[in-house]
Amino acid sequence: MIEVLVVDDDERVARVNAAYTAKVPGFRVAAVAHSAAEALARVEEMPPDLILLDHYLPDRNGLAVVRELRERGHQSDVIMVTAARDVATVQAAMRHGALQYLVKPFAYAGLRTKLEAYAALRHTFESGGEAGQTEVDRLFGALWAPGEPGLPKGHSPTTAELVRQSLRSAGGPLSAQEIADSAGLSRQTAQRYLKLLERTGRVRLSLRYGETGRPEHRYTWAADA
Repeated sequence: MIEVLVVDDDERVARVNAAYTAKVPGFRVAAVAHSAAEALARVEEMPPDLILLDHYLPDRNGLAVVRELRERGHQSDVIMVTAARDVATVQAAMRHGALQYLVKPFAYAGLRTKLEAYAALRHTFESGGEAGQTEVDRLFGALWAPGEPGLPKGHSPTTAELVRQSLRSAGGPLSAQEIADSAGLSRQTAQRYLKLLERTGRVRLSLRYGETGRPEHRYTWAADA
């Protein structure tokens, strides 16, 4: 599970963001904070994997929190979740190492897309190995990539790419669970993307009947894209 710290000065907004986060498979809200001091204290107690960080806090702004975290040696990833829209703040967030910037207000689908992309990127990093220029370019653009043509709102290009890689590298048809395990996704997420890719003709669906007589859905990559 990816442990998340939700930071927002508005208690109602914090609850909503926490509820949204908890709905995404693979994520768990470890703590909620409503000020910079409280956020820093929570990180000291138990560093999270990811911080959803508001910029407008009552004691210090979010960028100051990120600076303080890095000075203390904490490496938790940060996604800014804020109403701050000025370009200077966005630029400063990038320079301070925020992985993504989500502007309020947003719907559940908007946050889910960012979190799924983050989970996919994290899975790629944890797999280790070496990366050529193409892979490096993909990693640097993973969280900022625009939606590819035909990809509905709320779907992550990075997650779709993980599913595609799992299918293309397979020696034969795979089940949704096998694809989920290979891509580091939940079965529910893998199925959602497989249905989309099947509808667009990129994946072929076949049925395999086992001893129980119930068919198992098997998927094969059908498009060299």
